[in-house]
Amino acid sequence: MWMDKMNEAMMYIEDNLTGDIDLEKIAQITCTSSYNFQRMFSYMSSVSLSEYIRRRRMTLAAIDLQNSDEKIVDIALKYGYASPTAFNRAFQNVHGIAPSMAKNCELTLKAYQPLRFIVKIEGVEELEYRIVRKEAFRITGVSYPLDPDLEKNYEIVPKLWKDSGSNGTITRLASYIKAEPLGLLGVSASDKQNHWRFYIAVASDAEISDMDSYWLPKATWVVFSSEGTHESLQQLEKRIWTEWFPNSSYEYADGPIIEVYQDPDPKHSKLELWMMVKDK
Repeated sequence: MWMDKMNEAMMYIEDNLTGDIDLEKIAQITCTSSYNFQRMFSYMSSVSLSEYIRRRRMTLAAIDLQNSDEKIVDIALKYGYASPTAFNRAFQNVHGIAPSMAKNCELTLKAYQPLRFIVKIEGVEELEYRIVRKEAFRITGVSYPLDPDLEKNYEIVPKLWKDSGSNGTITRLASYIKAEPLGLLGVSASDKQNHWRFYIAVASDAEISDMDSYWLPKATWVVFSSEGTHESLQQLEKRIWTEWFPNSSYEYADGPIIEVYQDPDPKHSKLELWMMVKDK
């Protein structure tokens, strides 16, 4: 079961908090790419993977500081911090105090327990979707390489959208919108070497000079619809991972994820989310 794979990944992380945590190993466990695992994790847990690992390490580091005679520098090395300064900064970000003050029993420390994912069954609020079986198609637009660390992409992607709006790229692309998915597309996709890029594009067979193209394979897609602010897309994706996938007859096929913006109004957008799926 897919949820079992997520929990196996959590066990792997827990077993390696004092060593190296290999994102590619996590990808193997969950049968997905390391990039998509980070994306799934962040939506399901409402915290980034790197922040979760940091919190768990600092939780254990605080216990060590309070219950052992180990030196701070040795505890820093134990949890992967070669620099005492970096360890001090991480510890303060989590606990609000310096490591040297952790032995003071009157001060409050924070404890973050290991995560475990469970199936969430809800049915009060509807979740609209449709299944689309589509031949291979091409998208054309502008793209930018994504960082292996998902957190860094929270700066990269908004900047790409902003630049594309200010330099006229989005207006230019809009004139080519003719094929499904109908709208302006934000696409996360990888090549054969598992290098990820983010595309702002449209589905089009037209040759557009000085722009990048990418072919999406023949596939079955599940398409979810939503209306609201752009933040509604984040909430929609969280519900997909925590409610729809665990209870459906499909599983995510570890392919590109397409955001389809049908109305760019940031206060009330009409949007779709396309995700490649396969039978369980």
